[in-house]
Amino acid sequence: MKRLWVAAALFGAMTVSALSIELPAEIAKRGSLKVALVPNYPPMEFRDPATNALSGFDIDLGEAIGRKLGVKIEWQETSFAEFMPSISTGRVDAILSGFTDYASRHDIASFVDYLRSGPQFFVQQSRKAEFKDAASLCGKKVGASRRTMFPAQIAAWSEKNCGGNPIQFVGTDGSADARTQLRQGRIDAAAQGNETLPYIMDLEPGAYASVGEPIAQQFTGIALPVKEKALQQAILEAVDALIADGTYKTLLAKWKLNDNGLEKATINAGQ
Repeated sequence: MKRLWVAAALFGAMTVSALSIELPAEIAKRGSLKVALVPNYPPMEFRDPATNALSGFDIDLGEAIGRKLGVKIEWQETSFAEFMPSISTGRVDAILSGFTDYASRHDIASFVDYLRSGPQFFVQQSRKAEFKDAASLCGKKVGASRRTMFPAQIAAWSEKNCGGNPIQFVGTDGSADARTQLRQGRIDAAAQGNETLPYIMDLEPGAYASVGEPIAQQFTGIALPVKEKALQQAILEAVDALIADGTYKTLLAKWKLNDNGLEKATINAGQ
């Protein structure tokens, strides 16, 4: 009986601890967290073609965070251009949408980092023999989304590794456009976050081959208002709790993101 009482006491302490995460009063009273996203970046977030329901790693992670915090997640679709304005004006409480933590964004948003990634070169499988390593892309046309830091990262890599035969960068309207141009032969290679490639390759078997290793490391984070320190701490604790209880690891495996996981959430680790 004493052992049962001790076990119950420990369970009660754990429950109290799990529920001790403090949310800002307004959010706690509302009972929900308004979260912005653009569902066009599988496997992070997208609409399931069969059901049109929101799906992806970020969706699963967001819902799991909501359960830890005891609030409902109100997903609000917007555009990439509206991400930072929506945070600065308070239209949303957070952005959870494959959003990269860059130091240049820290004036407007603070990031709870939950994933590591990096730009990865890839080519058509039919041309794999031409590109045995990243250096073989020097002098070639490489496409990537112009809305990201990939153009600057590719330029820096090219300057360091290609000398007088630099990569010819081609800006695209997102990763899907880059893959379209690659299939059409308008570019020789493309680059996108390495967290997305395993999923894309499963969707299009035999279409693409990766080249080399990611050329930079960056962090994907949940963007939150700079002044909302309590909310930042609550989200950080919720993510760490999901890492500790195994939920995070399960979601990484589900979405083929095992190589991108973190051991602990951080705040503003991006450069």
